[in-house]
Amino acid sequence: MAITLDRAVGQRQQTWLGSILSSQTFWVLIAFILACIFLSFATDTFATSRNLYNITRNFTFVAIIALGMTLVIITGGIDLSVGSVLCLCSMVLAVTMNAGYALEVGVAVSIGTALLIGGFNGVLIAYLGFPPFVVTLGMLSIARSLAMVVSNNSVVFQFGPDHDLLLSIGGGAWFFGIANPVIYMVVLALLTGFVLRWTRFGRYLFAIGGNEHAARLTGVPVNGIKVAVYMISALAAGVAGIIQTGWLGAVTTNIGAGMELQVIAAAVIGGANLAGGVGTASGALIGAALIEVIRNSLGLLGISAFWQGTFIGGATILAVLFDRIRNLRQSD
Repeated sequence: MAITLDRAVGQRQQTWLGSILSSQTFWVLIAFILACIFLSFATDTFATSRNLYNITRNFTFVAIIALGMTLVIITGGIDLSVGSVLCLCSMVLAVTMNAGYALEVGVAVSIGTALLIGGFNGVLIAYLGFPPFVVTLGMLSIARSLAMVVSNNSVVFQFGPDHDLLLSIGGGAWFFGIANPVIYMVVLALLTGFVLRWTRFGRYLFAIGGNEHAARLTGVPVNGIKVAVYMISALAAGVAGIIQTGWLGAVTTNIGAGMELQVIAAAVIGGANLAGGVGTASGALIGAALIEVIRNSLGLLGISAFWQGTFIGGATILAVLFDRIRNLRQSD
């Protein structure tokens, strides 16, 4: 009995260690830590409190949207409209508050806009069978066009009677000197992780991404879940837009341009599989953090910012390659 018990414990420990070592998120975390250590010794400015504060605050906007994107990718979908949705929600908030309405009204209208867009995308994809790529690519253009219409393609930098409150929400540091956007990101990540790990909704997401046909046969409300995840993705973009508006103190119609690529890269680098069925909240955060460290390091090392896309794209390809190799090893 003792031998059997020892063997069982040993196999369990080996399985646990194996799952950690085979996790893409783990290796991305290692890469992130090594990059931080290297930059701390290679430059005099990376490890300063000022630079670390900027890094943590900057990557939060990509990370928040990547949380919503991860849910979409787990179901086997994609959302290319998040950058434009961020822009539209930011502009709706800014224009509403500029017209003299309170912060609460501006936030409500902005969130409502995000949910409406997400619901529209979800219905077309889930109930009408439109390809997610086509629908969200179209919405990418529509949402940014609407942002130009709403603002008459102008910069909005006055936010009415609650101007200072909005700036404080987005740019302040109310608790222990930690930037408010970081706190929001951590709370949303914990909530997303809980949903994925402990709720029926989370299990449904993985079931749909793993085998949608089988999920339907077992009674999973696939269409409703798909609409929900696209609404969550748009909501995440809207929340990030509200926070970023308070951080920047102004909104232009080019805000969020190209952000969808960084968000998708963050989710994929963090371990989400574009084929569906795989993804974690922690992976989205770590992927977004690594991208920001890459972006930040270019300037500190004197490398042209034009190389940013090359490094981020290369990291994304390596992440997909890692996942491919892992799948091939598991199939053998």
